[in-house]
Amino acid sequence: MTVEHHPLIKEFPEYRDEIHLLKVGDHKFRELSEEYDQLDKEIYRIDQDIEPVSDEFAKELKSKRVLLKDELYRKIQDFAVHRR
Repeated sequence: MTVEHHPLIKEFPEYRDEIHLLKVGDHKFRELSEEYDQLDKEIYRIDQDIEPVSDEFAKELKSKRVLLKDELYRKIQDFAVHRR
């Protein structure tokens, strides 16, 4: 199984500019994206068996990452709509 990181730029390449502008200009977005990045790195280490944890804990982290990604995506889309 190939294990990959899931940075926002890779997940939403069509919003590269919006992600950059939000990270620079929106403190809350920057905090959420940093939390997402840290969570993604932790999940990557778990999936690589670098940091073994229970399956339940790994599922919990992955669910949290999805929720966080959804929240970030909503913010990106809202910004993109209002930017036009």
